[in-house]
Amino acid sequence: MFYDSKIRWILIFLFAPFMLAAQKDNLIYLINPSFEDIAKHSQTPNGWNNCGFAEESAPDVQPGGFSVTKPPSHGNTYLGLVVRDNDTYESVGQRLSKPIEGGNCYEFSMDFCRAELYESLSRTTGEKVNYATPAKLRVYGGNGFCDKQELLYETSIITNVRWITHACRLQPKKTYTHIVIEAYYKTPVLFPYNGNVLLDNLSPIKQLPCNPEKMVAKPPVKKDTTRPTTTSTRGTPPAAPPKAPALPTSIERKGLKAGSIIRLDKVYFEANQFTLKAESLNALEEVFNFLHDNPDVSVEVGGHTNNNPTDDFANNLSTNRAKAVADWLIKRGIPAGRVKYKGYGKKMPIAQNTTPEGRKLNQRVEIKILSING
Repeated sequence: MFYDSKIRWILIFLFAPFMLAAQKDNLIYLINPSFEDIAKHSQTPNGWNNCGFAEESAPDVQPGGFSVTKPPSHGNTYLGLVVRDNDTYESVGQRLSKPIEGGNCYEFSMDFCRAELYESLSRTTGEKVNYATPAKLRVYGGNGFCDKQELLYETSIITNVRWITHACRLQPKKTYTHIVIEAYYKTPVLFPYNGNVLLDNLSPIKQLPCNPEKMVAKPPVKKDTTRPTTTSTRGTPPAAPPKAPALPTSIERKGLKAGSIIRLDKVYFEANQFTLKAESLNALEEVFNFLHDNPDVSVEVGGHTNNNPTDDFANNLSTNRAKAVADWLIKRGIPAGRVKYKGYGKKMPIAQNTTPEGRKLNQRVEIKILSING
């Protein structure tokens, strides 16, 4: 106990100059952001608080515990968080050097990956299993240790087994003095499972302008020389849209109104999964460019499937695919309040499901205009 207290005071002493500097450089610092400590399982790193379930063990300072051998991305140790098959999961938290304020926008980065081998006992069977199923990370704001008042950010499912650096953007609705980082299951949660996330090298939190035009550099837009561009809202009211518009070379505002549907014919996913393929980038960029250039437009991303899967699978798959597109747009800088998503499963076919061609048409992603001025 004395040894742990001594380390804690050493950390506070080392980080004190940075905490004071934070008041001047507009950065918000964390104590021990690289989770440096003596590598030990069921031991929360110094500077952090265990925010997991009371009846379960604490997170792990890795490597070395539960057969985890991956080298750190920074320093000597890192944090290991798990989710369990008994519907419990691990999290850590601490007080920020100064609050994040409601209505402001912030960003910080973290390195994360997944361990291929993370052996421990199943909480439901008592047998030794590999906690290797991919999970995600969630970031909460609160006003006390382990207080989770608002979900500020969540990653997609972390499947990579090599360290990657990931930027997280936060836009709290209220002011918070504490932060909690939590491992969580793939959502929607069909059943709890055993999985892990490794976390290292958190950066200070910096405030950013909330204006997306300042937060994200506008990518170049290729002009269509075969027809004039019509993005202005001035002049005569737009004509009624066609009933089933296909995605043009670049999405134009003319003819769009609330309820208009734009089908994304060139957005592709892995079979029976919601991982976007690289071939989808051009189509997604067109949607981003349109929303970036028309800040008064709000949309819903709708996911649809053919009639091959069961109802539950179709609903989950279509919802997750719609969410994957919405998340991509939000991460590029479109405000989350302008991008909704919904999975319709197999309820709204646009072709017969009796042919491969028809089933391919029915398995689609669409953009529906929710609101547009003018």
